[in-house]
Amino acid sequence: MTAYSAVVTTGIYCRPGCGAKPLARNTRTYGHPAAAEAAGFRACLRCRPYRVAAPIAAGAPELVCRAWQLIIDGVLDDGTEAALAARMGMSPRHLRRLFVQHLGATPDQLARSRRAHFARRLLDDTDLTVLDVAFASGFGSLRQFNRIMREVFHASPTDLRDRRRRADRLVADGGLVLRLPFVPGYDWAAVRDFLGVRAVPGVEEVDGDTYRRTITVEGAPGVLEVSPGGGGHLLLRAHLPYWEGLIHVVGQVGRMLGVDTDHTAGVAALSADPVLGPLVRARPGLAVPTAWSALEAAVRAVLGRGRTPREAADRLGAIVTSLGTRVPGLPGGLTHTFPEAAAIIQADVTEEEAALIGALAADVGREHGAVGQGHGALGHGTGPDAPVTLPYADRDLSHDLAFRLGNREAFPLGDASLRAALADLGFDPATCEKRWRSLAAVHLMAHGDASLTGSGSAVRHRHRTG
Repeated sequence: MTAYSAVVTTGIYCRPGCGAKPLARNTRTYGHPAAAEAAGFRACLRCRPYRVAAPIAAGAPELVCRAWQLIIDGVLDDGTEAALAARMGMSPRHLRRLFVQHLGATPDQLARSRRAHFARRLLDDTDLTVLDVAFASGFGSLRQFNRIMREVFHASPTDLRDRRRRADRLVADGGLVLRLPFVPGYDWAAVRDFLGVRAVPGVEEVDGDTYRRTITVEGAPGVLEVSPGGGGHLLLRAHLPYWEGLIHVVGQVGRMLGVDTDHTAGVAALSADPVLGPLVRARPGLAVPTAWSALEAAVRAVLGRGRTPREAADRLGAIVTSLGTRVPGLPGGLTHTFPEAAAIIQADVTEEEAALIGALAADVGREHGAVGQGHGALGHGTGPDAPVTLPYADRDLSHDLAFRLGNREAFPLGDASLRAALADLGFDPATCEKRWRSLAAVHLMAHGDASLTGSGSAVRHRHRTG
């Protein structure tokens, strides 16, 4: 876990590796920037902790992880801790106690810190006006924005913009370019290849080192491009109809790419396994990518059953071409946005597939008022063994959905690449710790992808039996 050092004599906290050398007796250690800020410390101007990924502790309980994911989705932008606690099935007091125990700060403090850090990066990286930065970062008003930034950084947004370094500003030919921090050791090439095998033609593409996809924001099309950046970050170029709520779009990108999840403990645990060890050691920075939305997760899971990733992507590509919204003038091979559930149900799908997709659409619409927006009962963090509110959903489909929605205990045995890897390696899933099953699965799936495509990039090793 990352440890942030706060110096009581200066009131400043630093990230690991900062050149400052305070006396040990004057320092306090915190596991998250929000915890240091809640204790009254401000970010160091030298190491700038707000510019690096700040994952929650790997040992945090699943309930805390799910609540944190909802905060990233914006549940506290207009809501309260009490509403979040009710959604999690507990009292506000107990929710705050869990957050303070495992993260060092309350849900409100974490949400405030996240918005302030995102705004500070926008002030550094872009030329957006202060007003645009405020609303892009999820603040409800300019007054609230100014107050929070002064509380967190001890300076006004205008002063912070004036302090940015010359190399901070990212100049782009079209679109808004942002740094997307990732945890140390993150392997963009491995994640990019995993996404490339599953890219839906027309909606997604991998072109060299760049991943692109179309999205829909309040009914209007947008394009996202992710490419390698410098040390500790990727570059995200966003072409969006407007910037309000940009923090949530960037949050979805980070979750989809797994940039802010620390798998260090999982890699260490899985490396000791005689079968998984060679796979994990070959790609220690492979994160667990997730679906862009609950709708896409369900559609991919339902229509991909019994198909290889490429076969499933091609089938989805045909549906996208016939039923998606065509958007002219997009870069590369992008042509359409992903269809809405109502359109997919009318596609060339079986009655069972239509019922599954329709049930998900009803669930998401009931909780959020719009198909594919936000996360309902099948949202990120859903437990794979929990009841699934879809007819005909067997255990394999439940795990497939949970895996695509970011549950760390999911193991999608119905996935063709995973089955290919299990057949090739003889791995017994029962030997894997529950909390690292999704990480084990993604390494096996990457191995299976190479086996199915015959690319020759699968990690080869001898597996002893008996």
